[in-house]
Amino acid sequence: MMTSSVVMLGLAIPAAAQSNRELRRAANAAIISDISKDRQAERDANRQPYVSPGYGNISSAKAAGAACAAKARQEAGPGAAIIGRSRTSSMSTGWEVEGEVGPYRDLQSVPFVCSVRNGSVSGILIDPDR
Repeated sequence: MMTSSVVMLGLAIPAAAQSNRELRRAANAAIISDISKDRQAERDANRQPYVSPGYGNISSAKAAGAACAAKARQEAGPGAAIIGRSRTSSMSTGWEVEGEVGPYRDLQSVPFVCSVRNGSVSGILIDPDR
């Protein structure tokens, strides 16, 4: 009886070792996959540092003004509209758009400043304190 237990134990050890090797390989593959995804995300961010989804390839002052107006209305809330004409000025990597949007909370209108860089809206500031 003891002999059969030793034989069974002898067969179980290589099977457990094989299972551990497979587990290590799977864990290593998952780690390598995560590392490669992180590196790809870094490369993408370096290629297009100011990309914002949803506005597409903005390549003119008119398109920059339209994209910033849409973003300002969205930020101001339901029922908001651009008041007057917005002003678009050129920068080295895109445009800066200034204007007024309203109504905003309990105010009739507030100024906004929006940046378009590398073909996308990179930021907007609505300033109720001005």
